[in-house]
Amino acid sequence: MKTVRTSPHIHGPLRTDKAMLFVVIALLPSALWGIWAFGLRALLVLCVSVAAAVLAEYLLGLVSKEFTLRDYSAVVTGLLVGMNMPPAVPLYIPVIASAFAIAVVKWTFGGLGCNWMNPALAGRVFVFFSFTSQMSSFTLPRWMMIDTVSSATPLSQMKAAVSAGAAGNSTELLTGTIPSTDFALSVADKLGISPYAVDAALGNVGGCIGEVSALLLLAGGIFLIATKIITWRIPVIYIGSFAVLSWVFGGIPYGLGAFHGEILLPVFSGGLMLGAFFMATDWVTTPTTPKGEVIFALGCGFFTFLIRYFGSLPEGVSLAIIMMNIITPTIDRFVRVKPFGYVRKPRKTKEAKA
Repeated sequence: MKTVRTSPHIHGPLRTDKAMLFVVIALLPSALWGIWAFGLRALLVLCVSVAAAVLAEYLLGLVSKEFTLRDYSAVVTGLLVGMNMPPAVPLYIPVIASAFAIAVVKWTFGGLGCNWMNPALAGRVFVFFSFTSQMSSFTLPRWMMIDTVSSATPLSQMKAAVSAGAAGNSTELLTGTIPSTDFALSVADKLGISPYAVDAALGNVGGCIGEVSALLLLAGGIFLIATKIITWRIPVIYIGSFAVLSWVFGGIPYGLGAFHGEILLPVFSGGLMLGAFFMATDWVTTPTTPKGEVIFALGCGFFTFLIRYFGSLPEGVSLAIIMMNIITPTIDRFVRVKPFGYVRKPRKTKEAKA
């Protein structure tokens, strides 16, 4: 006797394992750049993160009798956790983050497809608030010739400058605190933009292992859109809404007034590209309708802007996406697809009732 499960019953050629492999392929360029920029220590952090996630998945599979290693979801989770780690982070931290992501966020709620927030993001946020000092100590790329510096990222340095009462654009606030490459200075002089935006796009800044090269993350995101693993709505609207808010209101905390905020540096800095293309687009934790995706993406852009510019933290991508993950069931509840063949009944007028 054949069991018929709940809808939908449409079958397609895309399987979970194939989709996860495509995500790994899309992440590889930025991961390899992180290894090139920060050395073998970054490779070790990535390997430990993936190994911890896979081991946790295997052990929990033994308990539940559901062996899901072949779908590569644990590999993707571990890789994302590792890419969200500073290069010099103690190795026990990515282990804890990966184990928390798999055991608590994923398996506690029923495994793949049942988690209510992105596991990698949850693991990253858990260890960030548990080990804030270690998670805030970043290494600049090897060719910048500066050793580990606490919070040596453009976002954190600008947040510190504003907290100290300084005002101005990124070039004025960051000059003398973070070095720029000669190439970035040359390009910035010709285009009239911040050299730190150029370095952030290319990956010549401090940060987490997999988030420093915005252009490589953008290339990986385009690959996922082209292969139809994700849709364009969430990443494009997320980044676009954040960019607009940064331009309109982002200059206010820096004493520049409205419509004087920067766009390129905030978009290319931090984890925006990594979050928008690879974590905000998680199939399980995002709305199921196009209109719902638009609402979700706008919310991510708004909360990221709010936390970055007016919160106490220099980065807000992880928290913004998690907050919208929590709101996703509410979005799906009120933004519904009309059933096929549905015809809305006309409302009765007062005369008809009489």
